[in-house]
Amino acid sequence: MVVPAAAAAPSRSRVRMWILRATTSVLLWTCIVQLTALGETWGPRVLKGWPSCNHRDRSSLATEAKEVVKVKVSSRDHPRRVLPPKRVYKNNGYLMVSCNGGLNQMRAAICDMVAIARYMNVTLIVPELDKTSFWADPSEFHDIFDVDHFITSLRDEVRILKELPPRLKRRVEQGRIYSMAPTSWSDVSYYRHQILPLIRKHKIVHFNRTDARLANNGQPLQLQRLRCRVNFSALKFTPQIEELGRKVIETLRESGPFVALHLRYEMDMLAFSGCTQGCSDDEAEELTRMRYNYEQWKVKKIDSDKQRIDGLCPLTPEETALTLKALDINRNMQIYIAAGEIYGGERRMATLTRAYPKLVKKGTLLESSDLKPFQNHSSQMAALDYLVSLESDVFVPTYDGNMAKVVEGHRRFLGFKKTILLDRRLLVELIDQFSSGSLSWEDFSSAVKEVHAFSVGNPTRRLVIPDRPKEEEYFYANPQECLRSSSDA
Repeated sequence: MVVPAAAAAPSRSRVRMWILRATTSVLLWTCIVQLTALGETWGPRVLKGWPSCNHRDRSSLATEAKEVVKVKVSSRDHPRRVLPPKRVYKNNGYLMVSCNGGLNQMRAAICDMVAIARYMNVTLIVPELDKTSFWADPSEFHDIFDVDHFITSLRDEVRILKELPPRLKRRVEQGRIYSMAPTSWSDVSYYRHQILPLIRKHKIVHFNRTDARLANNGQPLQLQRLRCRVNFSALKFTPQIEELGRKVIETLRESGPFVALHLRYEMDMLAFSGCTQGCSDDEAEELTRMRYNYEQWKVKKIDSDKQRIDGLCPLTPEETALTLKALDINRNMQIYIAAGEIYGGERRMATLTRAYPKLVKKGTLLESSDLKPFQNHSSQMAALDYLVSLESDVFVPTYDGNMAKVVEGHRRFLGFKKTILLDRRLLVELIDQFSSGSLSWEDFSSAVKEVHAFSVGNPTRRLVIPDRPKEEEYFYANPQECLRSSSDA
């Protein structure tokens, strides 16, 4: 059938009209979308009339931009710390420890306790520090060391908690705890065969003494290196102590190089060792009385002269002045006294002060307000001396006590920084000869330098004495397993 031309025309007209309307609708819709986008860009005043609660104006956007910049700068200055992964192991129980002694004796003990806990696969509770010794320092662990850094930096080796879980804590509060002092100078087999079964049985074991409870030598290399890691990395002092230590060091550095002199001529050491050279009769009696009053000091009757001849006394300030001069320590060198109160005060320090007029200590370098928070906290004061001694150009201890040994070992770890290790037995013999006139100054000085030519903290193998661990060289004085060998340099 053929459609007439007149009838086809209206149909084509309707199609064109429909296409036009569709095209117009698409164009209008596109315009609306574009205008909406422009509205989001140009803000509410252009298209919306009134500001919206959900729309941020330019000032708020600018503020946020500044905050982003601050965050980026902060992240760059203080990069986010990457924690070591937690070590996963079957926990055999909990170990609590009460440290005994001064700061550096406790420091070494803490390193030992971490290594022992790691070896036995037990959870260590943050150690309790000694508050009953001569120093009567009430400081807690967190007052001296950065406790959070201590815990997190070792999490790949051992689990450490600030306190026991509540159920076990109640047991301790009720007195249901097994407490003991482990045998001194024990190797790890003792802890595996004697201590671990006790922890498995009682769930919690408390060590009430921690000094020298792990042998110096013959321990697994992994544990020896862990002892070092704790000592040189995990045991950081608190930010307040670190900051004050830096202040002292910077003040000293402004005037040039300096010697840190650990002058251990303090009341507790003299009473303990029975050394009374140069003391008045009243002072000698006071020191003797003090020794008898402290039950933990087992030896009461002591011959002071014999102690000195055997090299068992700290050098006196007068002997120290002669020794430093004989070693050619320049008179104008700064000498920082890394010690507490010197027994006998200014009277006993007069000879040393005349010989070295640039003698300084914490109290002369810092404002009283700087030291006020640390007053009556001997361990925190000792921590300041520790930091300064580490950074000194030369470290000279006048007695081989715990601080002298631990600082010596730390300076070895830092690259064998010069530490003059005095041979007190030979020194007092030479000093007596010089004082009596039987030895000239030139011969005296030459002999002192010769005796100490190779006693400056240089690389050396640690002394091992089988079956006599107390007489061996102390691990923390010469942690050779952790030092770079000459081939590594």
